[in-house]
Amino acid sequence: MTRLVLLGPPGAGKGTQAARIATEHGIPHISTGDIFRRNVAEQTDLGRRAQSFMKRGDLVPDEVVIDMVGDRLAQGDCAAGFLLDGFPRTVPQALALEDLLADAGTPLTVVLRFVVDDDEVIDRLFRRASIEGREDDTEDVIRQRLAEYHGKTEPLEFFYTERGLLRDVAAVGSVDEVTARALAVLREIPPQEPSSEVQP
Repeated sequence: MTRLVLLGPPGAGKGTQAARIATEHGIPHISTGDIFRRNVAEQTDLGRRAQSFMKRGDLVPDEVVIDMVGDRLAQGDCAAGFLLDGFPRTVPQALALEDLLADAGTPLTVVLRFVVDDDEVIDRLFRRASIEGREDDTEDVIRQRLAEYHGKTEPLEFFYTERGLLRDVAAVGSVDEVTARALAVLREIPPQEPSSEVQP
């Protein structure tokens, strides 16, 4: 049973690798962006709550986002594990996820950090923007996205290191090479079974 979170800066290739890892392990690839859009489109209670903030121009609070994630993780296809892509993004979100999984007796198995330096990320995203015609993705904009990642999301690396969950994957080389490295790391992690005790 594999329950994992992916970390890494924009341009690290997390989305591509998430789909491959999830397929290899037979677990759902849970993109929080997809969860958000589905709830809004289907006008669920959570989607309506999110929209009420969006209409006012406010950020959707963490409590609504974690409720959406919790609702998704409670679905039957997550019983054998899951891969979270795009959540958590901050330490408060990670603490909320930790509490949610502890209540269910299903703690995370591992957190994979896709490692690539800033210069490589900027080069990748700038080339992708040129190919896809994203004129707004200037080098300054890309650097700002990286700065936001380092400021808000990078602290998660220390959070998960303290918990002994963080494992690094070098995100350079071909897509196949990176996938092989990620799967090799996962093979070293002992599989977990759900806890029979609900954590306090």
